Amino acid sequence: MEKLIVTGIDGNLGKVAAQEIQKLVPADKLIFCSYDKEALNDYEQLGIETYQTDFNHYDGLAEAFQHGAKLLLISMPFVGKKRQAAHKNVVDAAKKAGVKQIVYTSLVNADDPTNPSVEKKDHIYTENYIKDSGLDYIFLRNSQYAEAMITNYFTYVKGDGILKNNQGNGLMAYISRRDCAKAAAYALASNDYHHAILNINGPEAMTISKFIQIGNEATDNHVTYQEITDEQNYEVFDAMGVPRTTDGKFKEDSEAPFSSDGMVTFGQAIREGKMSLQTNDFQKLTGDEPLTVKYMFEHADDFQIGARHSEDK
Repeated sequence: MEKLIVTGIDGNLGKVAAQEIQKLVPADKLIFCSYDKEALNDYEQLGIETYQTDFNHYDGLAEAFQHGAKLLLISMPFVGKKRQAAHKNVVDAAKKAGVKQIVYTSLVNADDPTNPSVEKKDHIYTENYIKDSGLDYIFLRNSQYAEAMITNYFTYVKGDGILKNNQGNGLMAYISRRDCAKAAAYALASNDYHHAILNINGPEAMTISKFIQIGNEATDNHVTYQEITDEQNYEVFDAMGVPRTTDGKFKEDSEAPFSSDGMVTFGQAIREGKMSLQTNDFQKLTGDEPLTVKYMFEHADDFQIGARHSEDK
Protein backbone atom coordinates (compact mmCIF):
# COMPACT_ATOMS: atom_id res chain seq x y z
CA MET A 1 0.00 0.00 0.00
CA GLU A 2 1.39 3.37 -1.03
CA LYS A 3 1.14 6.25 1.41
CA LEU A 4 -1.79 8.60 1.96
CA ILE A 5 -1.16 12.33 2.43
CA VAL A 6 -3.21 14.51 4.78
CA THR A 7 -2.65 18.26 4.48
CA GLY A 8 -3.54 21.00 6.93
CA ILE A 9 -3.43 18.78 10.02
CA ASP A 10 -3.09 21.87 12.23
CA GLY A 11 -6.53 23.19 11.22
CA ASN A 12 -9.93 22.56 12.78
CA LEU A 13 -11.00 20.05 10.13
CA GLY A 14 -7.55 18.69 9.39
CA LYS A 15 -6.84 17.86 13.02
CA VAL A 16 -9.91 15.61 13.17
CA ALA A 17 -9.18 14.10 9.76
CA ALA A 18 -5.71 13.21 11.04
CA GLN A 19 -7.27 11.44 14.03
CA GLU A 20 -9.82 9.59 11.88
CA ILE A 21 -7.36 8.38 9.23
CA GLN A 22 -5.19 6.77 11.93
CA LYS A 23 -8.15 4.51 12.77
CA LEU A 24 -8.21 3.29 9.17
CA VAL A 25 -4.57 3.20 8.04
CA PRO A 26 -1.28 2.16 9.74
CA ALA A 27 1.02 5.02 10.75
CA ASP A 28 3.78 3.92 8.36
CA LYS A 29 1.39 4.43 5.45
CA LEU A 30 0.65 8.07 6.25
CA ILE A 31 2.19 11.43 5.43
CA PHE A 32 1.04 14.51 7.35
CA CYS A 33 1.68 18.07 6.18
CA SER A 34 1.26 21.30 8.09
CA TYR A 35 2.22 24.95 7.97
CA ASP A 36 2.97 24.64 11.70
CA LYS A 37 6.05 22.53 12.44
CA GLU A 38 5.07 22.10 16.10
CA ALA A 39 1.76 20.52 15.09
CA LEU A 40 3.71 17.71 13.43
CA ASN A 41 5.91 16.75 16.38
CA ASP A 42 3.51 14.35 18.08
CA TYR A 43 2.81 12.54 14.82
CA GLU A 44 6.52 12.04 14.15
CA GLN A 45 6.71 10.19 17.47
CA LEU A 46 4.02 7.82 16.16
CA GLY A 47 6.06 6.92 13.09
CA ILE A 48 4.17 9.09 10.63
CA GLU A 49 6.19 10.78 7.89
CA THR A 50 5.76 14.56 8.26
CA TYR A 51 6.61 17.70 6.28
CA GLN A 52 6.30 21.38 7.03
CA THR A 53 4.64 22.89 3.95
CA ASP A 54 3.46 26.31 2.83
CA PHE A 55 1.03 26.00 -0.07
CA ASN A 56 1.54 29.65 -0.98
CA HIS A 57 4.92 28.55 -2.33
CA TYR A 58 5.43 25.71 -4.81
CA ASP A 59 9.03 24.96 -3.87
CA GLY A 60 9.41 21.83 -1.77
CA LEU A 61 5.86 20.54 -2.20
CA ALA A 62 6.67 17.83 -4.75
CA GLU A 63 9.38 16.51 -2.43
CA ALA A 64 6.88 16.37 0.45
CA PHE A 65 4.38 14.47 -1.70
CA GLN A 66 6.79 12.09 -3.47
CA HIS A 67 5.96 8.98 -1.41
CA GLY A 68 2.18 9.44 -1.62
CA ALA A 69 -0.42 7.80 -3.84
CA LYS A 70 -3.45 9.83 -2.69
CA LEU A 71 -3.66 13.31 -1.20
CA LEU A 72 -6.31 15.03 0.88
CA LEU A 73 -6.40 18.72 -0.02
CA ILE A 74 -8.34 20.59 2.65
CA SER A 75 -9.38 23.92 1.17
CA MET A 76 -7.36 26.86 2.45
CA PRO A 77 -8.99 29.32 4.90
CA PHE A 78 -8.67 32.41 2.73
CA VAL A 79 -10.83 33.40 -0.23
CA GLY A 80 -9.99 34.55 -3.75
CA LYS A 81 -6.95 34.48 -6.02
CA LYS A 82 -4.59 33.61 -3.17
CA ARG A 83 -6.53 30.44 -2.35
CA GLN A 84 -6.75 29.50 -6.01
CA ALA A 85 -2.99 29.94 -6.41
CA ALA A 86 -2.29 27.85 -3.29
CA HIS A 87 -4.55 25.05 -4.49
CA LYS A 88 -2.91 25.17 -7.93
CA ASN A 89 0.49 24.75 -6.28
CA VAL A 90 -0.71 21.63 -4.48
CA VAL A 91 -2.22 20.06 -7.60
CA ASP A 92 0.85 20.82 -9.72
CA ALA A 93 3.18 19.42 -7.08
CA ALA A 94 1.03 16.33 -6.56
CA LYS A 95 1.08 15.57 -10.27
CA LYS A 96 4.84 16.04 -10.46
CA ALA A 97 5.32 13.77 -7.44
CA GLY A 98 3.29 10.97 -8.98
CA VAL A 99 0.23 11.24 -6.75
CA LYS A 100 -2.64 9.42 -8.44
CA GLN A 101 -5.76 10.85 -6.75
CA ILE A 102 -6.74 14.04 -4.94
CA VAL A 103 -9.55 14.18 -2.38
CA TYR A 104 -10.72 17.78 -2.16
CA THR A 105 -13.05 19.40 0.38
CA SER A 106 -15.37 21.48 -1.77
CA LEU A 107 -18.78 23.10 -1.32
CA VAL A 108 -22.32 21.91 -2.00
CA ASN A 109 -23.54 23.08 -5.42
CA ALA A 110 -20.11 24.45 -6.33
CA ASP A 111 -20.72 23.96 -10.06
CA ASP A 112 -23.92 26.04 -10.26
CA PRO A 113 -23.04 29.31 -12.05
CA THR A 114 -26.07 30.99 -10.44
CA ASN A 115 -24.84 30.20 -6.91
CA PRO A 116 -23.94 33.65 -5.49
CA SER A 117 -21.48 32.39 -2.85
CA VAL A 118 -18.06 33.98 -3.30
CA GLU A 119 -16.61 30.85 -1.71
CA LYS A 120 -17.86 28.59 -4.48
CA LYS A 121 -15.76 30.45 -7.08
CA ASP A 122 -12.58 29.09 -5.54
CA HIS A 123 -14.08 25.62 -5.15
CA ILE A 124 -15.18 25.26 -8.74
CA TYR A 125 -11.85 26.68 -9.92
CA THR A 126 -10.05 24.00 -7.90
CA GLU A 127 -12.37 21.21 -9.01
CA ASN A 128 -11.86 22.16 -12.65
CA TYR A 129 -8.10 22.50 -12.24
CA ILE A 130 -7.89 19.02 -10.72
CA LYS A 131 -10.00 17.60 -13.56
CA ASP A 132 -7.86 19.33 -16.18
CA SER A 133 -4.70 17.98 -14.55
CA GLY A 134 -5.73 14.45 -15.52
CA LEU A 135 -5.54 13.20 -11.93
CA ASP A 136 -8.20 10.98 -10.43
CA TYR A 137 -10.34 12.78 -7.84
CA ILE A 138 -13.00 12.66 -5.16
CA PHE A 139 -14.75 15.98 -4.56
CA LEU A 140 -16.44 16.18 -1.18
CA ARG A 141 -19.04 18.93 -1.52
CA ASN A 142 -19.73 19.82 2.09
CA SER A 143 -22.83 21.53 3.42
CA GLN A 144 -22.45 24.36 5.94
CA TYR A 145 -20.82 23.47 9.23
CA ALA A 146 -23.44 23.31 11.96
CA GLU A 147 -20.78 24.53 14.38
CA ALA A 148 -20.76 27.95 12.71
CA MET A 149 -24.46 28.46 13.34
CA ILE A 150 -24.39 26.93 16.83
CA THR A 151 -21.73 29.45 17.82
CA ASN A 152 -23.81 32.16 16.15
CA TYR A 153 -26.90 31.03 18.07
CA PHE A 154 -25.14 31.49 21.41
CA THR A 155 -23.90 34.91 20.36
CA TYR A 156 -27.55 35.97 20.31
CA VAL A 157 -28.32 34.10 23.54
CA LYS A 158 -25.83 36.45 25.16
CA GLY A 159 -27.28 39.41 23.26
CA ASP A 160 -30.86 40.45 22.58
CA GLY A 161 -32.11 36.93 21.79
CA ILE A 162 -32.95 37.74 18.16
CA LEU A 163 -30.76 35.91 15.65
CA LYS A 164 -30.54 38.09 12.57
CA ASN A 165 -29.33 37.03 9.15
CA ASN A 166 -30.25 36.97 5.46
CA GLN A 167 -31.07 33.26 5.02
CA GLY A 168 -34.84 33.71 5.11
CA ASN A 169 -36.68 30.44 4.54
CA GLY A 170 -33.89 28.80 2.57
CA LEU A 171 -32.90 25.22 3.38
CA MET A 172 -29.53 23.84 4.49
CA ALA A 173 -28.63 20.27 5.52
CA TYR A 174 -26.28 21.35 8.30
CA ILE A 175 -23.37 18.94 8.80
CA SER A 176 -20.92 18.68 11.66
CA ARG A 177 -17.36 19.65 10.80
CA ARG A 178 -16.40 16.43 12.59
CA ASP A 179 -18.43 14.46 10.06
CA CYS A 180 -16.81 16.37 7.18
CA ALA A 181 -13.42 15.37 8.58
CA LYS A 182 -14.57 11.77 8.99
CA ALA A 183 -15.82 11.70 5.40
CA ALA A 184 -12.48 13.07 4.21
CA ALA A 185 -10.58 10.32 6.03
CA TYR A 186 -12.83 7.59 4.67
CA ALA A 187 -12.59 8.95 1.12
CA LEU A 188 -8.80 9.06 1.35
CA ALA A 189 -8.62 5.49 2.64
CA SER A 190 -11.14 4.10 0.12
CA ASN A 191 -10.31 2.48 -3.19
CA ASP A 192 -13.96 2.43 -4.30
CA TYR A 193 -14.36 5.95 -5.72
CA HIS A 194 -12.86 7.34 -8.91
CA HIS A 195 -13.68 10.62 -10.64
CA ALA A 196 -16.40 10.95 -8.01
CA ILE A 197 -18.44 13.80 -6.56
CA LEU A 198 -19.96 13.14 -3.13
CA ASN A 199 -22.28 15.48 -1.28
CA ILE A 200 -21.54 15.48 2.43
CA ASN A 201 -24.80 16.61 4.04
CA GLY A 202 -26.47 16.41 7.41
CA PRO A 203 -29.55 14.21 7.89
CA GLU A 204 -32.15 16.93 7.27
CA ALA A 205 -32.45 20.08 5.16
CA MET A 206 -33.97 22.77 7.40
CA THR A 207 -34.59 26.50 7.62
CA ILE A 208 -32.67 28.63 10.08
CA SER A 209 -35.95 29.04 12.00
CA LYS A 210 -36.14 25.27 12.55
CA PHE A 211 -32.46 25.21 13.47
CA ILE A 212 -33.15 27.81 16.15
CA GLN A 213 -36.23 25.91 17.36
CA ILE A 214 -34.13 22.77 17.85
CA GLY A 215 -31.56 24.83 19.70
CA ASN A 216 -34.19 26.32 21.98
CA GLU A 217 -35.67 22.93 22.82
CA ALA A 218 -32.24 21.45 23.56
CA THR A 219 -30.87 24.35 25.62
CA ASP A 220 -34.02 25.93 27.13
CA ASN A 221 -33.15 29.29 25.61
CA HIS A 222 -35.65 31.46 23.76
CA VAL A 223 -33.92 32.80 20.66
CA THR A 224 -36.12 34.04 17.80
CA TYR A 225 -35.28 34.72 14.16
CA GLN A 226 -35.41 37.95 12.19
CA GLU A 227 -34.65 38.06 8.48
CA ILE A 228 -32.60 41.06 7.43
CA THR A 229 -31.28 42.27 4.08
CA ASP A 230 -27.85 41.44 2.72
CA GLU A 231 -26.62 44.98 3.45
CA GLN A 232 -28.01 44.87 6.99
CA ASN A 233 -26.20 41.57 7.49
CA TYR A 234 -22.93 43.20 6.43
CA GLU A 235 -23.61 45.90 9.03
CA VAL A 236 -24.11 43.26 11.75
CA PHE A 237 -20.71 41.77 10.98
CA ASP A 238 -19.10 45.20 10.68
CA ALA A 239 -20.30 45.94 14.21
CA MET A 240 -18.69 42.68 15.39
CA GLY A 241 -15.37 43.71 13.86
CA VAL A 242 -15.50 41.03 11.17
CA PRO A 243 -13.48 41.95 8.05
CA ARG A 244 -15.29 42.03 4.72
CA THR A 245 -12.65 39.83 3.05
CA THR A 246 -10.03 37.35 4.24
CA ASP A 247 -7.37 39.96 3.50
CA GLY A 248 -8.67 41.95 6.48
CA LYS A 249 -7.64 41.75 10.12
CA PHE A 250 -9.41 39.10 12.21
CA LYS A 251 -10.08 39.65 15.89
CA GLU A 252 -8.59 37.09 18.22
CA ASP A 253 -11.20 34.63 19.53
CA SER A 254 -13.85 36.05 17.21
CA GLU A 255 -17.19 34.21 17.27
CA ALA A 256 -17.30 34.71 13.50
CA PRO A 257 -13.82 33.73 12.24
CA PHE A 258 -14.80 34.12 8.56
CA SER A 259 -15.01 37.09 6.21
CA SER A 260 -18.40 38.77 5.97
CA ASP A 261 -18.28 38.54 2.15
CA GLY A 262 -18.19 34.77 2.55
CA MET A 263 -20.93 34.63 5.18
CA VAL A 264 -23.34 37.11 3.60
CA THR A 265 -23.15 35.59 0.12
CA PHE A 266 -23.47 32.14 1.68
CA GLY A 267 -26.66 33.31 3.40
CA GLN A 268 -27.89 34.69 0.08
CA ALA A 269 -27.21 31.34 -1.58
CA ILE A 270 -29.22 29.55 1.11
CA ARG A 271 -32.09 32.03 0.76
CA GLU A 272 -32.17 31.52 -3.00
CA GLY A 273 -32.35 27.73 -2.64
CA LYS A 274 -28.83 27.05 -3.92
CA MET A 275 -27.72 25.03 -0.87
CA SER A 276 -30.73 22.85 -0.13
CA LEU A 277 -29.29 19.54 -1.40
CA GLN A 278 -29.62 16.59 0.98
CA THR A 279 -28.25 13.13 0.12
CA ASN A 280 -27.11 9.96 1.91
CA ASP A 281 -23.60 10.05 0.40
CA PHE A 282 -22.08 10.39 3.88
CA GLN A 283 -23.77 7.19 5.03
CA LYS A 284 -22.65 5.31 1.91
CA LEU A 285 -19.06 6.48 2.34
CA THR A 286 -18.60 5.95 6.09
CA GLY A 287 -21.29 3.42 7.03
CA ASP A 288 -22.45 5.76 9.80
CA GLU A 289 -25.26 8.25 10.27
CA PRO A 290 -24.29 11.93 10.42
CA LEU A 291 -24.69 13.76 13.71
CA THR A 292 -27.99 15.59 14.10
CA VAL A 293 -28.43 19.25 14.94
CA LYS A 294 -30.30 18.14 18.06
CA TYR A 295 -27.35 16.09 19.27
CA MET A 296 -24.91 18.91 18.59
CA PHE A 297 -27.01 21.41 20.55
CA GLU A 298 -27.29 18.91 23.42
CA HIS A 299 -23.47 18.78 23.47
CA ALA A 300 -22.98 22.38 22.40
CA ASP A 301 -19.70 22.93 24.23
CA ASP A 302 -18.14 20.34 21.93
CA PHE A 303 -19.56 21.88 18.75
CA GLN A 304 -18.34 25.47 18.62
CA ILE A 305 -16.67 26.85 15.51
CA GLY A 306 -13.38 27.55 17.31
CA ALA A 307 -10.54 29.91 16.53
CA ARG A 308 -9.24 30.77 13.09
CA HIS A 309 -6.19 28.62 12.30
CA SER A 310 -4.63 30.54 9.44
CA GLU A 311 -1.18 32.11 9.66
CA ASP A 312 -1.99 34.15 6.56
CA LYS A 313 -2.88 37.80 6.97
